[in-house]
Amino acid sequence: MDQPNQKERIILGIDPGTAVMGYGLIKEIGPRIELISMGVVKMDKIDDHMLKLQRIFEKTVALIDNYHPDCLAIEAPFYGKNIQVMLKLGRAQGVAMAAALSRNVTITEYAPRKIKQSITGNGNATKEQVAAMVQTLLKFKETPDFLDATDGLAVAVCHSFQRVATGKSSISKKSYSGWDTFVKDNTNRVEGLSKTKK
Repeated sequence: MDQPNQKERIILGIDPGTAVMGYGLIKEIGPRIELISMGVVKMDKIDDHMLKLQRIFEKTVALIDNYHPDCLAIEAPFYGKNIQVMLKLGRAQGVAMAAALSRNVTITEYAPRKIKQSITGNGNATKEQVAAMVQTLLKFKETPDFLDATDGLAVAVCHSFQRVATGKSSISKKSYSGWDTFVKDNTNRVEGLSKTKK
């Protein structure tokens, strides 16, 4: 039986990418979580990288305006060997974060390993294992084509699971409530940007 004063919270989870961006929205009702929506934004047919970034920004703003999430949970780019891929993923993540900041939505960033660990108990879990666990937790049936969407959903579920954790900050998790806090926490990055523009 539902308690009348149970707190509700909507979490938007995003798995940024320049070919496909996965997203998922969940609602917390007290200790329960339920699926609101999930999907993918496909950009593989867009040749111009700047147009892809514009699409990510616009879609993220549209999701926020449509569902009014209380917070955004986003996957941090993984550290791969290809520096160009990392740069593109970082830009995709940054643009999604900028969209959330433009709407004053609090952002929390999670390392891929932290998300997998939180959902499956194994930091080296496959996309399929993460998808299967998210399907079980949120009781939905989708095809494997939705792996990018379930990745976005997994970030949201991971964030929901952190509410029972202690308030200690962790290297794999960073939160920003606006431009001011982002700039304060990243002075070296911001100063570096202003120096390169001169």
